[in-house]
Amino acid sequence: MSSRELTEQVLDALHEMKAQAVKTMDVRHLTTVTDVMIIANGRSARHVRALAEAVVERCKHAGIPPLGREGEAAGEWVLLDLADVVVHVMQPEVREFYDLEKLWDIPAQDQAFN
Repeated sequence: MSSRELTEQVLDALHEMKAQAVKTMDVRHLTTVTDVMIIANGRSARHVRALAEAVVERCKHAGIPPLGREGEAAGEWVLLDLADVVVHVMQPEVREFYDLEKLWDIPAQDQAFN
């Protein structure tokens, strides 16, 4: 499955479970670890865990089990490593505090000078 198809599977699962403020970033020009980073908000710890679980189930069904899962116990920030796609599901306060978009939403050099 391509990173684009995997991204669409993740986005479908997040949208079905009513994730908020979903942002997709192409980070291939910044790292070799992953191609795409997706950040989404959940309304509560329970919603964050449910969103993450929906993504995991959707990906397992598509034959892509996660390589890693972190943060499910607390439910403030769940990280899912799907190799080509990394998913961060966060409560709004946690997302605002860590501001991952500021770290990762940087245009490629050829885009930066246009």
